[in-house]
Amino acid sequence: MLQIPVKEGESIERALKRYKKKFDRTKVLRQLRARKQFTKPSVIRRQQKIKAAYVENLRRQEA
Repeated sequence: MLQIPVKEGESIERALKRYKKKFDRTKVLRQLRARKQFTKPSVIRRQQKIKAAYVENLRRQEA
């Protein structure tokens, strides 16, 4: 569970902003969506290979 201590004199909006940022960094929502349905390990590996090829292609284009 995430805990965000609210500092003295800090507005609630600022604390909420820190909470949302921390929540996004933990990738909880992404894990939740991934667990809704089973994905075969072969499909996961295929997606990782496709992503790696895409990133490598982007890096080649930069140089």
